[in-house]
Amino acid sequence: MTALPSPAFDPKPWLRASGRTAARDGRLAAVLVALDVVPAAAFALGLTMTLAAYPRGLAALAPGLALMIAAVVLRGLLAHGAMVMGGRAARAVKTQVRDRVLAGLFAGRSAPLSAASEGVEALDGHYSRFEPVRLAATTAPLLLIGLAAFASPFAAAILLFTLIPFALGMMLAGTAAASESRRQFAALSALSGLFLDRVRALPAVIAFQAQARTAEEVARGSDELQRRTARVLRVAFLSSAVLEFFSALSVALVAVYCGFNLLRLLPFPAPETLDLGRAFFVLALAPEVYAPMRRLAAAYHDRQAAEAATPTLAAACSEPAATAVPALLLTREPSIQFEGLAIRYGEAAPVLEDFDLEIRPGQLIALTGPSGAGKSSLLHALIGLAPVTRGRILIEGRPLDEIGGLAGRVAWAGQAPMVVPGAVRDNIALAQRHATTDQVTAAAVAAGLNGDLDRVLDERGGGLSGGELRRLGLARAFLKDSPILLLDEPTANLDREAEAAMIETIRRAAQGRTTLIATHSAAVAAVADRVVRL
Repeated sequence: MTALPSPAFDPKPWLRASGRTAARDGRLAAVLVALDVVPAAAFALGLTMTLAAYPRGLAALAPGLALMIAAVVLRGLLAHGAMVMGGRAARAVKTQVRDRVLAGLFAGRSAPLSAASEGVEALDGHYSRFEPVRLAATTAPLLLIGLAAFASPFAAAILLFTLIPFALGMMLAGTAAASESRRQFAALSALSGLFLDRVRALPAVIAFQAQARTAEEVARGSDELQRRTARVLRVAFLSSAVLEFFSALSVALVAVYCGFNLLRLLPFPAPETLDLGRAFFVLALAPEVYAPMRRLAAAYHDRQAAEAATPTLAAACSEPAATAVPALLLTREPSIQFEGLAIRYGEAAPVLEDFDLEIRPGQLIALTGPSGAGKSSLLHALIGLAPVTRGRILIEGRPLDEIGGLAGRVAWAGQAPMVVPGAVRDNIALAQRHATTDQVTAAAVAAGLNGDLDRVLDERGGGLSGGELRRLGLARAFLKDSPILLLDEPTANLDREAEAAMIETIRRAAQGRTTLIATHSAAVAAVADRVVRL
């Protein structure tokens, strides 16, 4: 009579793994909920006694009223005890699973951080609400129908027959809810992972002016989660409406039968003759027959949430640590190869498509072409800041996504360098923390940044002009001890004399490195080993 169980989720191992106390609390909560049939039957009996005693005066009502009050108090105590025991079992399970998830994360197992928060919390409702009511939903209706049979076998048969569509409705609703819950949890995990990744990369996002694109990615993830959540709610409301309909219909059938039987107006030969007391006893029990199953249906989304989180939690708890691919050691100028590369931002037209280029070790490559041709995007793709939608990038013959990426291992100067509050000298030293004062000064001079290096800047670079900010980025690139040098428009807005001096500096800095320069300058392109026009 409960919804079809899913083979993907078995709560018992985690309950047992949480210790004897947790398993005992879970069983006790289920027993307390199942014992709710006692006050339900007592209340129906008290109501019947009260109605039967009414003609004899008010004093005769006392036993029935006392039984009804005792039933209400007992029901409250049982519900409170079940809630406490279920909460204790859920807390023990969540603590045990969260410890295993965090241990797996620290051990290097592949799992999103959301598994330790949203994933573990998804187990709460299953153990505190769903598991306790499941036993009652399978036993209480039959026990109550059996009690009703003593008063009216025909009414009991009606109740038993109407359980069939009720159970079918629960199964269909449960199947639909399971699918939508899995999609919702997948969207939640994706959004959590995206947000955490972008927070970690926030300095790089600001440095490469990717704030708008990052905000769009987070917004798309949020919209997807909102759509998935709305679908789960629609399924939940629909299933509740279906179950309430069948429950009301069943109680109405019993009420119609009892009423016509009392009036002796049944359109068929009466299988039995009811009196007022027996009729009211059956009518009082009829809603209670469906109450456990309605509580189960109300808590069924808790099971679906736990089932949706199970694959991620299982991977985090039991997946062996994957053998890490060793990072590529860039001890010399590497070769770089682009194979069928395509870059697309969102739904816009591709910036680059089917791009192929092979760069030999130590070459200086000038990327030229009109604005928007993809020069900066190609450099960004090397450091993971542009979406590669097709193709691959090879470093020394190894795919870029297998060597841990190049961000942090290249010397880079973009068009809008990131600035942190502090001295100019400290901002240059961000590229090479162990650099000496003389090395920092030499890099600043090579980049043409000849002012006071002890000037204090704010987070917006206040105190430096636009040209000086660009030179700050170049100084970092020159200081960085890396075999790959990436420069984006290094001579923009320079006069001819300053450009010539900068080109000579770039030529010296490129020695012993594989270098890519995005530029509009013919003078810069003239010193390159190869010119690639996009």
